Amino acid sequence: MAVTMHAKSDSEVTSLDASSPPRSPRRPLYYVQSPSQHDVEKMSYGSSPIGSPHHYHCSPIHHSRESSTSRFSASLKNAHHHKHSAPWKKMHRVVDVDDDDEEDGDGDGGGSAHKVRLYLCFVVGFVALFTVFSLILWGASKTYRPKIFVKNIVFRNFNIQAGMDSTGVPTDMLSLNSTVRISYRNPATFFGVHVSSTPLELYYYQLKVASGHMKEFYQSRKSNRNVVTMVLGYQVPLYGGVSVLGGARNHYENVAVPLNLTFVMRSRAYILGKLVKSKFYKRIRCSVTLRGNQLGKLQNLTDSCIYQ
Repeated sequence: MAVTMHAKSDSEVTSLDASSPPRSPRRPLYYVQSPSQHDVEKMSYGSSPIGSPHHYHCSPIHHSRESSTSRFSASLKNAHHHKHSAPWKKMHRVVDVDDDDEEDGDGDGGGSAHKVRLYLCFVVGFVALFTVFSLILWGASKTYRPKIFVKNIVFRNFNIQAGMDSTGVPTDMLSLNSTVRISYRNPATFFGVHVSSTPLELYYYQLKVASGHMKEFYQSRKSNRNVVTMVLGYQVPLYGGVSVLGGARNHYENVAVPLNLTFVMRSRAYILGKLVKSKFYKRIRCSVTLRGNQLGKLQNLTDSCIYQ
């Protein structure tokens, strides 16, 4: 009985196998092993995986396919979102750059204004210091006024003769020749002077009888010189104004004519070029007497002059 049942089962199996279509061999299942969260934490802290137990999670291959598909779709969504948000980011960047440029521009304007203020302060300070320095030099130069003395005068000759003026009016005509000697000294220690003078003139009251021009010269510091000037009068009409000369044509030795010698000496000192200069004026008036018996002799004028 037992043998018969076995045989029957074998025939049934054979019939079933013959009647059912052949099946394809089942595909083997593949598993992906990934480290557990505990191992990831250990690796992030730098611990060595050697010697520590490994725990892996096994999942079928179809699960990994679903996860890869979801990841791909998520990446597409992120790319689409990034594509739409990129222009906004670029605009934000442009705005930020413009703001930075404006801030930089404001900073440059403030720096340039600060530099302008510094330059103005420097210029004002320099002008103030230069002005103070110039005033000090100018004030110091005033203590070094030139020393001027009229030493003497010499009447070489004079002559009176009848004649006519430019309009044909007959009158006495006077000719005079004289020399004036002047001592000039510059006591300054740090500047020289340029010296000039108005014409030296001899007057008989209001009548000018002779005049002469002194040559200009330069006097260096701490030096002196003697200046000689010719004072001449030629054919000066008298019109009877000099009464003492009325009868002196043949008796010149008895002539004594009071005269006044007047002139102004000007001294210019260039202390700091032409920016700082000092001027010194000296008005001189000397009382002189023309004596016919002292022609050719020195007449001392040291005590006969007034200096203003």
